[in-house]
Amino acid sequence: MKLTLGFSPCPNDTFIFDALVNKKIDTGNLDFEVVLEDVQTLNNWALQQKLDISKISYGVLPLVLNNYVLLESGGALGKGVGPLLIAKSPIDTNNLNDKRIAIPGENTTAHMLFSLAFPGAKNKVFKVFNQIEDAVLNGEVDAGVIIHENRFTYQDKGLHKLIDLGDYWETTTQLPIPLGGIVAKKHIDKDVLKLVDSLIKQSVEYSFKHNYKTLSDYVRLHAQEMSEHVMRKHIDLYVNDFSIALGGKGKEAVKKLTDVYARLHPGATAALQHT
Repeated sequence: MKLTLGFSPCPNDTFIFDALVNKKIDTGNLDFEVVLEDVQTLNNWALQQKLDISKISYGVLPLVLNNYVLLESGGALGKGVGPLLIAKSPIDTNNLNDKRIAIPGENTTAHMLFSLAFPGAKNKVFKVFNQIEDAVLNGEVDAGVIIHENRFTYQDKGLHKLIDLGDYWETTTQLPIPLGGIVAKKHIDKDVLKLVDSLIKQSVEYSFKHNYKTLSDYVRLHAQEMSEHVMRKHIDLYVNDFSIALGGKGKEAVKKLTDVYARLHPGATAALQHT
């Protein structure tokens, strides 16, 4: 049986899925047709029901639950890993309402966390995450929300951190930050879904055991512009026990985020479902 599988080329995702897609573990009768794309593209594809299994931002989860279920393994939650709001020079965060803010995609967790912290800021420009630093530097926007490896490089470009949106979430909720999760189409047989979930878990565990001290060629291939140091920081921040299995605390955090979504979008319902 072949299933389409989408995730990003970022080191945390390639680290998680390496053993699965390269058959370093036994996948039985399952084969995966892999597509690597940025998270906003994957979010849009999930809205279009394009892939069988996909990485998404938790920010888009409430919009896809009619057609997808959330898997236990493969996601990214944690502490101190949230998006950062940055600018070319210091800005008073009490006066952001009229500022142009670059956001890494409309249906992203980063957008939801920014909206939670700054509900009055409406002048938003949605961009692919790796375009945001340049948009701030060239004055196209006044500030931007950065994610992924840009968290580790913005200072090298002379940019200033205004606020850590992850810290804001953690202080407000006392929960880990739900960044991205893995969803699968509901119509897939439940036994197959359980097997996929188990294989993703095995893949994460395999990478921790075999690929951590020496990063695999698969991780390096898709992170060509990153130094070894940045790749490792990326994996250390985004891959952890929650990637192996959400667990009770992880589920509580995801449920909290869907509740925030419902408050930000009156009338919306977000009944969290799991395999």
